[in-house]
Amino acid sequence: MSAIQSNLTDSTPTEEDVLLSVEDLCVNFLTEQGALPAVDGVSFAIKRGRTLALVGESGCGKSVTGYAILRLVPRPGRIVRGRIVLSSRRAGVIDLTGLREDDGRLYQLRGGLVSMIFQEPMTALSPVHTVGGQISEALRLHRGMTAAEARPAGVDLLRKVGLAAPERRFDHYPHELSGGMRQRAIIAMALASNPELLIADEPTTALDVTTQAQILGLIKSLQRDLGCAVLLITHDFGVVAQMADDVAVMYLGRVVERGRVRDVLRHPRHPYTQGLLRSLPGANAGGRLAAIPGAVPSLTAVPGGCGFHPRCPQAQAGRCDRGGAPVLRLLAPDHAAACVRAEELDACQARERGLP
Repeated sequence: MSAIQSNLTDSTPTEEDVLLSVEDLCVNFLTEQGALPAVDGVSFAIKRGRTLALVGESGCGKSVTGYAILRLVPRPGRIVRGRIVLSSRRAGVIDLTGLREDDGRLYQLRGGLVSMIFQEPMTALSPVHTVGGQISEALRLHRGMTAAEARPAGVDLLRKVGLAAPERRFDHYPHELSGGMRQRAIIAMALASNPELLIADEPTTALDVTTQAQILGLIKSLQRDLGCAVLLITHDFGVVAQMADDVAVMYLGRVVERGRVRDVLRHPRHPYTQGLLRSLPGANAGGRLAAIPGAVPSLTAVPGGCGFHPRCPQAQAGRCDRGGAPVLRLLAPDHAAACVRAEELDACQARERGLP
């Protein structure tokens, strides 16, 4: 695909390398219209040192999935089914969904074993505390440092994330920094505890193109240095190609395609994934964008059958709009899709490419 260059790493970690396992996760929001399934049966695994991207349009359940891992789903949402298991080298195996709110391991988890880079840097930082004060607090809470130890360590973190004049910026308030500087400060705070898993929720939102590239390069470089896993939440397949090893495509709260990035980019097997890739700048001859028609439906009006069928150019009446949502099926090694026509569409693509 000419519009993107894929990250073609080909390592094959063993099952013992799985850091986070999410199994049949369901998150409902209780409203006057009833229980709305924002996340509906999501399963995936993240291996140590690798990056898994959750990709899809706004409203598909990506961020709610990230918050569920930290047990921070905002009310009136709640986890109603599934398991989230963290296999930590520091704290052992923890079933996060089984923890009570007063369990000390939740405190150890949030900002400690698992850190999150939020998508809005102005709301993620307290406006009434200095940047250094907030980083120092994380260092004291999660690494047991004294105030005297936390300042040089905090300055060093700001230097590590590429913030110019870190000694001076340490004493600045968030409003005194640019958007890119604030995002670097948030990354520094997220790294303060040496997390085993870093969740990056749209980490380049509202940043200019140059700063976006710098922030993404920084995350990738820091991941290499620290050896942590990354869950990258994004709507941009260009970012996925640049950053991720594995990808799970979400639509209406469900994973509709999952596999290694190289396989999904070269051979997308779900019409929604194909539509997302066609909508990338430069993906089509003549330079015209091929937008997916329509919009993600409201959770109060989820279509029957495949949730994507009202927008799908490949949908068949009486087949794609009947019954329950298609299940995720393995169509190739490490590559699964939830489409009842997957094999037929595969055959059509093969004929178009002149394959037998």
